[in-house]
Amino acid sequence: MEMKEVILETERLVLRWFREDDFEQFCQVSADAEVMRFLGDGKPMEPLDVWRQMATIMGHWYFRGHGIWAVEEKSSGKLVGRIGLMYPGGWPGFELGWILGRDSWGKGYATEGARRALEYAFTEMNRDHVISLIAPANVASIRVAERLGEKVEGETHLMGRDVLIYGISREDWRNQNLVR
Repeated sequence: MEMKEVILETERLVLRWFREDDFEQFCQVSADAEVMRFLGDGKPMEPLDVWRQMATIMGHWYFRGHGIWAVEEKSSGKLVGRIGLMYPGGWPGFELGWILGRDSWGKGYATEGARRALEYAFTEMNRDHVISLIAPANVASIRVAERLGEKVEGETHLMGRDVLIYGISREDWRNQNLVR
């Protein structure tokens, strides 16, 4: 299978595939306990785990034709986190997720990048529905989901955690974007 990189841009961000030279910066993001507290086992990631995650992300692109992008700040070229579309086997739905390094919090990057990824899912991928799985205590991510127009649709237990299922249909997304 030939893989063709999908690159998305916003006013301030480039969403692109991970590259090997992103490893050190992604290790810094993933080693921060505050960044990782709502993800996986809630602990900072060791470099080997970060490497495996980068390989898994690229494998998802290979198997599914979509995946998670590295998020690069246009003004500095710095890797600030990841945003993307996931649907691994056994997952509760087609998910949009985001993680940003702490020094990028509060700048609107998560909403900006996730909004562009959501647009891609509905317009280029023709998806009917997208979810985001968020820990109930992750207030910042809940605010991002709500800014995207997502609403609570239920809850599930995944990877040892109880999470809320936020979601939005393509029709609701279109209607909210007509209002803008």
